[in-house]
Amino acid sequence: MTTWPPWISGGNGVRRTPTPDVDVTARRTRLEVWGDPISHSRSPQLHAAAYRALGLDWSYGRRRVAAESFAAELASLDESFRGLSVTYPLKEAAFTASVTRDSRAQLTGAVNTLVTGAEPAGFNTDVGGIVGALAECGITELTAARIVGAGATATSALVAAAELGARHVDVVARRSEAVEPLRAIGETLSVAVRGLPFGTRSLAPADLTIAALPGHAVLAAADADALASGGEPLFDVVYGQGTTALQAAWMRAGHAIHTGEWMLLHQAVLQVRIFVAGDPAIPLRDESAVVGAMRASLVGD
Repeated sequence: MTTWPPWISGGNGVRRTPTPDVDVTARRTRLEVWGDPISHSRSPQLHAAAYRALGLDWSYGRRRVAAESFAAELASLDESFRGLSVTYPLKEAAFTASVTRDSRAQLTGAVNTLVTGAEPAGFNTDVGGIVGALAECGITELTAARIVGAGATATSALVAAAELGARHVDVVARRSEAVEPLRAIGETLSVAVRGLPFGTRSLAPADLTIAALPGHAVLAAADADALASGGEPLFDVVYGQGTTALQAAWMRAGHAIHTGEWMLLHQAVLQVRIFVAGDPAIPLRDESAVVGAMRASLVGD
């Protein structure tokens, strides 16, 4: 019998332990990453490398899914599906679809990993992915941070910053009302969150700026340059979509830039743990070799 972690919370906060039928679970060998756009995603190569290293004959594909189509696409999956990786703009829809959620998903309101079935289980591995990627960059402690954007990934960025010790976070966003959910999360975590509009020229110094905008976001050069002032280095969650406006501003300022490939790696390791064992806290068998294979697939692309 496959036992699922007892700390998963239901949508109403009630703790429960779903136990899917073991025979059905054994037949579930299909996985996909969903988003829009999705052609740039490197998740398939990462996951394929992991399952080869683990000796699992599982498939992992990609599917372009718009936010308004998510529920119907999810309902159409048959019992061959084991789970989904979920990216922009589907993380809030995946949260809504989840019957159970881990603590990071519950806190952020964003799900990027779904174990499919009659009662989908939602997880947020973006937080751990950001923390792991920043550690690779030598960033393990923060006092103050900036976050650019206020969508689903920004909530994960805020929780990651809090886990690294940040107690003051400025969130720069186009709409002031979009910052309110982040301010509420900040109150839960004892983090002072201040919302600021694009174009603000007097920003408080920060140890780190986390860009949580989609790669196609349009940003005036002057606004990007203002964000680059006193907010270095930049950690941009975007990868594989060319130079973003913020990355260009950091280049002009001569500041360090870290892009999202390592976040992708670290969050994918947690996803593989979930798809294999149902728990992001349970290490994989010979995990160092599995992570090495995943890293090689990413670097070698």
